[in-house]
Amino acid sequence: MSLNSILSAGAIDNAIKDCQAPDSFCCKKFFQLCGLTKKSPQEVKEVFRVLDNDDSGYIEEEELKFFLQRFSPGARVLTDKETKTFLSAADDDNDGKIGAEEFQALVLS
Repeated sequence: MSLNSILSAGAIDNAIKDCQAPDSFCCKKFFQLCGLTKKSPQEVKEVFRVLDNDDSGYIEEEELKFFLQRFSPGARVLTDKETKTFLSAADDDNDGKIGAEEFQALVLS
């Protein structure tokens, strides 16, 4: 499963370009620009599975750092500040990681 089978390459490029500068990443804006907010709950879960690099069922803080690179290999890593902001925006149960339901709720809210 590749993200390009769900999202267009042009939309992904546009979203990546928007947050090239350190500390400019906003997950809600990124989800909008790449077209993820217009996808079905099932498609959002498929994207989650791609982002869950170790297949643990969660996106941990370490995986979040490389979030943009999952969309585009040449993209930058997220800063610690961006990673923590992203995690706190999605981690509803405060377990320090993002589950599939939490990710879907964040994307589609």
